[in-house]
Amino acid sequence: MSEQKPIQIFSNFNENIGVNVVKSPVKLTILEMLRDTEMEFDEIVTNTGKSKSTVSVHLKGLREKGIISYRVHPVDNRKKIFYINSKYLGSVNISEPKQIEETQSDYLVKNLIEDDEEFSTLLFHTLKAMLIQEGVNIDPILQSTGNSIGKSIFEKLYNDDLDIFMENISDFWQRKGLGRLTFKIGQTIKITTQDCFECKLLPKTGKPACFLDTGIFEGLFTEFFNLPVSVIETQCYTMGDERCVFEIEPKNVKSY
Repeated sequence: MSEQKPIQIFSNFNENIGVNVVKSPVKLTILEMLRDTEMEFDEIVTNTGKSKSTVSVHLKGLREKGIISYRVHPVDNRKKIFYINSKYLGSVNISEPKQIEETQSDYLVKNLIEDDEEFSTLLFHTLKAMLIQEGVNIDPILQSTGNSIGKSIFEKLYNDDLDIFMENISDFWQRKGLGRLTFKIGQTIKITTQDCFECKLLPKTGKPACFLDTGIFEGLFTEFFNLPVSVIETQCYTMGDERCVFEIEPKNVKSY
């Protein structure tokens, strides 16, 4: 028996559609594919392994809910290109929750009461740990929030010299108690964070957890370069690493 996919939650308030909860395994598979790129109908059929009629029914259902939309292929008007037309809010894993160390009382007393860390930072860690325990994923909301923060603080940190701009970001991180940043500039910009405020005390899940940081860097460098950037966390405390590492480069845009 295959593992059940987490329920996904989308919203589209621009078109007064509101919030939609998607449970169907086939629809979830389609949305996972479309989250990263637009796809033609035949591509979706091939990648799902389902029949054309099955995929067509599920695409129609997602369109009627306003979650996805399509446009006609610019070269071949017989083909449709599908894309997500709403905002991905997060997911909920409905499997039975298990208590993790980071939410137990002795751990909370040790780290919330006896530790010298910022109390507000530790509260943030505890909230994230509880969400992980309950199977609730709000990473997309955290990344979107971080993106807005990055764009808001950009002017305060900006310098047209990239090295100085990076040093300003590093100084800001240190002053605000967010961690210690170092950076390396090449074909990609690599940022390393020690003592990361967002994830250092979170449980080891084997997955990256710093979506607020990712969003902040995304906002800052999108503004600096005046074009969309991709920010990928390649190392994280929650992956068992001793640091967090982010790689930043211009985002690839699929063209037809």
